[in-house]
Amino acid sequence: MLSQEEIDALLRGQDIAMQPSQQLAPEEIDAIGEIGNISMGAAATTLSTLVGKKVTITTPEVTITTIKELARQYPIPFVAAEVKYTQGLEGTNILIIQERDVKIITDLMMGGGGTNIEGEITDLHLSAIGEVMNQMMGSACTSLSTMFNKSILISPPNTFIMDFSGDFFNTLFKSDEPIVRINFKMVVEGLIDSYIMQLLPIDFAKDLLSNLLGQYQQAATQQVSDVSSSQEPSQTAQSSRNQQEYKVSQHENKVFAEESKAQPINVQPVSFQPLEEKAASANRNNLDLILDVPLQVSVELGRTHKLIKEILELNVGSVIELDKMAGEPIDVLVNGKVIAKGEVVVIDDSFGVRITDIISPDKRISSLK
Repeated sequence: MLSQEEIDALLRGQDIAMQPSQQLAPEEIDAIGEIGNISMGAAATTLSTLVGKKVTITTPEVTITTIKELARQYPIPFVAAEVKYTQGLEGTNILIIQERDVKIITDLMMGGGGTNIEGEITDLHLSAIGEVMNQMMGSACTSLSTMFNKSILISPPNTFIMDFSGDFFNTLFKSDEPIVRINFKMVVEGLIDSYIMQLLPIDFAKDLLSNLLGQYQQAATQQVSDVSSSQEPSQTAQSSRNQQEYKVSQHENKVFAEESKAQPINVQPVSFQPLEEKAASANRNNLDLILDVPLQVSVELGRTHKLIKEILELNVGSVIELDKMAGEPIDVLVNGKVIAKGEVVVIDDSFGVRITDIISPDKRISSLK
């Protein structure tokens, strides 16, 4: 016969052979999911910026499992990133992502369309996904720092190809050791509809819960203190204060009424300076303060996009095609901002640029901000 505790553990996906210290109550599992939801929400924003696509990471699913069980469920290789907390928290967590998703993310970061996913995982893929995980977990740490009200830092992730039956996980977890698995559904518009898996040791998960509980207790204590210090004065004292304030108010109203009768009010229609003239005048006045600041003037013949492999194939004599036709006006830039168009001329033995079109002074001022 199974006890009620053992039945509850089975319904939660836990091993009934676990010790009490290796288990998490339902409310603890919900709290771990909420922590993961907040931290991964910030990470999704970072990933969206890196790949230039809308990224959605949904509410996580939290379960207790073992490496042995994961090896049975997921026999194919994955890409893993080991992230260690170096300040504020002590522990290690593993982020796991499918190889296909790694190739898509890497191609997007290289300026592709996310379709170059043929071939094996290379060092370039591992380096790219390592940088992605570093920035994503950095954003997650910022959220945790705000949540726990203390500084939290991580070390750069260690990325590698793995499978759950390999030797690496045996150095972190025992085959039958209970661990926390958090599954996040990750959707990158039109390209990825998959999962990111996060693995935490039970002790590290309890450390997160302890920090969260500490913040709740601190907030509750502060709230009780605020209520105690803001008690209302006695009814007699409050009544006396109200009467005094009423008398002062009556006296002020009487004085104001007498002054209003003695002094006529001069009413005039309001007039406003046109917004464009006011802005232009302000810009010109501000510009006088920085007339002696040096600026960098450059001329741009054109631009093009190349893959890293195409850059590596360049040799002496290679021709790079730009995005402008021959004879088309070139751009004149000041501190990276286009302010004019021109054409190339030769002055003695030097090249020069004859300006053929230039934007208005006010727009030039705005572009330099």
